[in-house]
Amino acid sequence: MKQKNIGCGYLYFYIHFVVEVVCFYFLSMVTNNSFFVWLIPFIYDALAFVPQSLMGYANDKNPKLRLDYLGTILLIISMLLFSFTNLNVYLMLIILCLGNACLHVSGAEVTLKNSNGMLSHSAIFVAGGSFGVISGKLLAMTNIPSWILIILIISIIPFIMLANTYNSNNNSCDKFEYTNKKINSKIIILCALIVVIVRGYMGYGIPTSWNKTIIQTIILYVTMGIGKAMGGILSDRFGIRKIAVISTLLSVPFLCFGNNLMIVSLIGVMMFSMTMPITLAILVSELKRTPGLAFGITTIGLFLGTAPIFFIKITNSIFNICLIILMSLLCLLLLMYVLRKENENGRVDI
Repeated sequence: MKQKNIGCGYLYFYIHFVVEVVCFYFLSMVTNNSFFVWLIPFIYDALAFVPQSLMGYANDKNPKLRLDYLGTILLIISMLLFSFTNLNVYLMLIILCLGNACLHVSGAEVTLKNSNGMLSHSAIFVAGGSFGVISGKLLAMTNIPSWILIILIISIIPFIMLANTYNSNNNSCDKFEYTNKKINSKIIILCALIVVIVRGYMGYGIPTSWNKTIIQTIILYVTMGIGKAMGGILSDRFGIRKIAVISTLLSVPFLCFGNNLMIVSLIGVMMFSMTMPITLAILVSELKRTPGLAFGITTIGLFLGTAPIFFIKITNSIFNICLIILMSLLCLLLLMYVLRKENENGRVDI
């Protein structure tokens, strides 16, 4: 199937990459010498993830808000303050988080509205974040001046301008028809939210004791990014329900028994990451007129899934493996329940 307007996904891949580079450079720099080393990342997750639902809904109702340029300005302001002032770090963090949220919502809106009902566009956009996270952490380990990050932020402006040339006024989200229409919409949204929460928690709970070097960490994040993109691309090619079942089911043994085996673990991580665009497609199928809100619900789910990690640490490996198995099976059952059955060509049966 020919993928129209796929270019907007690649443009926002870079934009998302830069956003995460800046954010995780900042987080790495300010937490190195902080007594509350856990508090700043927790606040970041809350302020960057939770407001996206409100921003998304506001942008759905008024597309002229131009969150893309507002987010860029906020990122520049936060890095200017960080580079040239001694203001309170939490004030800079708030500005940074709001800029992050604006650009995330903008990317979701553009890629979803131009997707023609396909998953690849938004999956490619979201995948850029994994590459940006590790790049930002690595830059913080160097002696690179922080003002260079301002130049990097400015570099996304032409990408935003190019992305705006795609005709997103004609919302193609009405072509998202991936859910079982016999099930109440609120139940489907709740099921998708639960899957996202579980995915957010497991993203931190996956055993990776093999991850001891910088190169291994880079490979881990790259694998996550590839998995997110492939989840959308393969779903468009073979069918969302097939990929949801296969990726969720097959990831379990690789995740559980790859603790000390990098290749085995990476296969599990990649398959596990493939569910990201699938849950978004489920939500958009139920919230066609408010894709920004649908995307924001996924970020709320991610926050709810990651929040316990800051307060609860599971040290028993056997218990952790059992938890991964149970949560994966829960996700599998929920996905099978809400997704429509497909024909032999991977398309949903109408």
